[in-house]
Amino acid sequence: MKFQTDFRSLLNRDNNIAQLLIMTVLIFVVMTALSPDKFLRYYNFESITYIFPELGLLSIAMMIAMLTGGIDLSVVGIANLSGILAGVLFHRLAQETGVADTGVMTVLLGGVVAVGTGVVAGALNGFLITRLRITPILATLGTGQVFTGLAIVLTGGPAIVGFPQAWAFLGNGKILGIATPFVLFVVLAIVIAFILSRTAFGINLLLIGTNPKAALFAGLKRERMIFYSYMLTGVLASVAGIILSGRTNAAKSDYGTSYLLQAVLIAVLGGTNPAGGKGTVLGVSIAVVALMLLSSGFQILRFSNHLIDFIWGAFLLLVIAINAYKNRTR
Repeated sequence: MKFQTDFRSLLNRDNNIAQLLIMTVLIFVVMTALSPDKFLRYYNFESITYIFPELGLLSIAMMIAMLTGGIDLSVVGIANLSGILAGVLFHRLAQETGVADTGVMTVLLGGVVAVGTGVVAGALNGFLITRLRITPILATLGTGQVFTGLAIVLTGGPAIVGFPQAWAFLGNGKILGIATPFVLFVVLAIVIAFILSRTAFGINLLLIGTNPKAALFAGLKRERMIFYSYMLTGVLASVAGIILSGRTNAAKSDYGTSYLLQAVLIAVLGGTNPAGGKGTVLGVSIAVVALMLLSSGFQILRFSNHLIDFIWGAFLLLVIAINAYKNRTR
């Protein structure tokens, strides 16, 4: 009963959630009607639970950056660099020990390296934005290129392949019959939602995006909050990189390039205000599910990948235009 009451109150506060749920149901019904024999297969939905977590984490990371009125265009670069550095570590250790597949402790060390990469990369973004006063879109565009360039230098161009089995479990395994990436996404989504709604950090972050002047008069450390927020986006991006490299058993500098546009689209579609101050993990999560169902339907209907990218871009412009119109009418 309490859950139903909380959910209803959430719908009353944010009608965007209700709209997203209706849109998701419509997408499901339309795709089912167009190709019921292929779209409703168990394998189709199971594959979605393996693929959408990495995009979902990148979208949540994008939402966090947008909460402060910024944006993080380096998330894909951070994800790829994290996976590559972990892969380089595994290969070096395999050469030294002569063992092709390393143990669990080595995999944990690789996870620390990957997540540490996200922390450092996010800290660099935060430093450029808060200390050097560089506009977020320019700062993260530049660092994204730096991270991608560093990844190319480390690999020489080709992908690093042959990750340990324990690492592959993070991208391809199952926990109690449920895809491991999906379990990781749910856990992290709950943690981030709790941080944003139940902690001083999250509440202050929303206040900074909603009314920077009021936040200043309230004595909030705006620069520090923004710095920490970009570190958090870096960590989420690195976890997405771990899942991506585990699922593909490889890491490369240009993996997931289409994820950047989709992450921005999902964040905005999920109710995040690009100007800051508004956004929920639940809204982003529903938007990810909706777009993954739509993408899966496009693939089943054999849409061209170039056409799909065009649809994503047009959809993003449409959503931004609708939100701008709503804000003006209010």
